[in-house]
Amino acid sequence: MGALFEYFVIAVVGMFVIVNPLTTAFVFASLTTENDDEERQEIARKAVIASTSMLFAFALLGSLIFQLFGITLAAFRIAGGLILFGIAMNMLNKSEAPDHAKAEARPSKALLAQDIAIVPLSIPFISGPGAIATAMILTSEAPGFWFSMVVFFAITVTTVSCYFTMVHSSHVIRWLGNSGRRILTKVFGLILAVIAIQFAINGIGDAISDFMASHNINLGNNDE
Repeated sequence: MGALFEYFVIAVVGMFVIVNPLTTAFVFASLTTENDDEERQEIARKAVIASTSMLFAFALLGSLIFQLFGITLAAFRIAGGLILFGIAMNMLNKSEAPDHAKAEARPSKALLAQDIAIVPLSIPFISGPGAIATAMILTSEAPGFWFSMVVFFAITVTTVSCYFTMVHSSHVIRWLGNSGRRILTKVFGLILAVIAIQFAINGIGDAISDFMASHNINLGNNDE
């Protein structure tokens, strides 16, 4: 029982640290400054369902999925970085058109919720490369059935926490006002760009390491 509890702590803490629901909430707030509470709840709900499903799938069949499509974690990180960078540039260059013009150009609630919820909130923010790798490692190292169940519980707790932090971020948006919303969007657009570049750098570093390992390349000094 002690070993199971220890694994529970490791799994929950590991998933929380990697996903970081608080950071997700601030990004969510900056992406949904023009949406009402109903739209935010719908976006958060879709993001959490998609993320939980994604992490469950990779926890169960991660290695098989990667092998089937010939995908590496490094490639996933680079792709995630490119997606985030494009969204960050959009946030930084966001038009400051009047509210009535924005309302006329605003897409339907269903399309809006699907677009933002899947990319970037679910992929690659909540169920990003780090979270997927953590879920895969935890399930692969689980010594028994209940240990595996602990991993799925940790995933659920983490993604549900993301939902509540995202939904309650609306209080921050109300407090900021219109000027604060614009500033928040710009600031987190910049932060998101930095995160995106770091994703890509990590992916490129992993790809180089994998290439060197597969070709037995050693950059160390030779004594010969």
